[in-house]
Amino acid sequence: MNEKSDVAGYLEPGGKNVSLVYILYLVSILIGFTSLIGIIFAYLNRGKAGGWVDSHYTFQIRTFWIGILFALIGIVLTFVFIGIFLLIAVLIWMIIRCIKGLQLAARGEPVPNPQTWMF
Repeated sequence: MNEKSDVAGYLEPGGKNVSLVYILYLVSILIGFTSLIGIIFAYLNRGKAGGWVDSHYTFQIRTFWIGILFALIGIVLTFVFIGIFLLIAVLIWMIIRCIKGLQLAARGEPVPNPQTWMF
């Protein structure tokens, strides 16, 4: 397998792309914009791969939007100091969801309940 086709595997719908999106979300903790790249991949590839992969794309899309919602609420509430705790909780929540998703993807298993707000 050559290097070019290996990179293309990460960009096409499937297990490698699912893992890439989770990694982009985790990297966004340090470099914020990578989650935007991840959500674009999730939207573009959802419904194209079928099987267990689609549950991950749904889970990833929900992780992004729920995380954004609570991060914005946390930012607003930082003026009364409660927001700091909410932002920390959102960070931990996102890390747990991404690690859980990476573990399931590595085993080729679907997310049991991709619609959940929790883990």
